[in-house]
Amino acid sequence: MTSTADKARTLQELHAAPELLLVVNVWDAITAKVVAETPGTTALATASHGIAAAHGYDDGENIPRDEMIAAVGLIARTAGDLPVTADLEAGYGDPGGMVARAIDAGIVGCNLEDQMKPLAESVAAVEAVVAAGERAGVDFVLNARTDAFLRAGDRDPEAVLADAIERGRAYLDAGASNVFVPGKLDETQVGRLVEALGERKVNLIGIPGSIPLKTAQQLGVARVSYGPWSQNVALTALAKLAEDVHHGGGLPGDTRKLN
Repeated sequence: MTSTADKARTLQELHAAPELLLVVNVWDAITAKVVAETPGTTALATASHGIAAAHGYDDGENIPRDEMIAAVGLIARTAGDLPVTADLEAGYGDPGGMVARAIDAGIVGCNLEDQMKPLAESVAAVEAVVAAGERAGVDFVLNARTDAFLRAGDRDPEAVLADAIERGRAYLDAGASNVFVPGKLDETQVGRLVEALGERKVNLIGIPGSIPLKTAQQLGVARVSYGPWSQNVALTALAKLAEDVHHGGGLPGDTRKLN
């Protein structure tokens, strides 16, 4: 079995590699197994929204800390030798402690939301996570997330982009491995983020209307993940099955037995 430290190094290398890292987010053991066994998968990522929903909670640190750690730990065990990065939201009020527990559970990277809190507070959270990785002897992959675009409202797009760049630089300076900028960004905005923060330092989320993966690769993006959207794809298939059954239909002909 590959050690936690080795998995962390592998995940760092995958982010730094010239090839775009693609991670389809999972939320439990069976989704982790299916994605891990899919050809081309080199790492797994959890989605806090998906895990919370699967346990009957709303997103936003409503699922208890112990349940979240248990869920991501189960996914890490299911993933075997593949590295797993976890969405730990804003760190549950104790980013360093939360990450220390996640590392103990086999997690080697995480998303950490800034929620547009004061910059000094957000930088301190990044520093706490970096320190937790160092204490554990793990080159932990901190994907520092800025919510500048998610919370932009009707602000001037140029000001929003400037905020994202300022925060991204501060997080990288504090030791973050990458900067996650979720939102519906266009090609120009992504290009400017990469120019300002560095190639293979910017991570994006794939949502309806996102720039094509080929474009993200060409621009120097490090990683694209899918957050709660992978769960929505699965739930859409389930809803369609239920609808078809109630209309006299049945299983789609291309259904695969994956569990």
